[in-house]
Amino acid sequence: MSDQENYQKVCEVDDVWEGEMDVFDVGESEVLIVHSPGGEIRAYSPICPHQDHPLVEGELENCVLTCSAHLWQFDAISGKGINPTGTSLTSYPSKVEDDCIWVVLPES
Repeated sequence: MSDQENYQKVCEVDDVWEGEMDVFDVGESEVLIVHSPGGEIRAYSPICPHQDHPLVEGELENCVLTCSAHLWQFDAISGKGINPTGTSLTSYPSKVEDDCIWVVLPES
């Protein structure tokens, strides 16, 4: 099976405006789509690695995603922890094709 076959459609690019993020259901899973200022689109697990809080309830500002529970901060493009360092978001391979966002999710 090729990588092409593993990609699943999440949404259209216009469903998440630049500078915003949202959670989408993809089969049995959820995925957080982050459309960073500047146009970069990334896909992450929708849950903060700190205490399982929904990241979509947080804030996205200047490419920094801040969890609303305990204010942990992550680089929205790389997923790496800013405060604290040494942590990161679970990222999923993603691509934009035909004005749609596609991701590869881990097998359940």
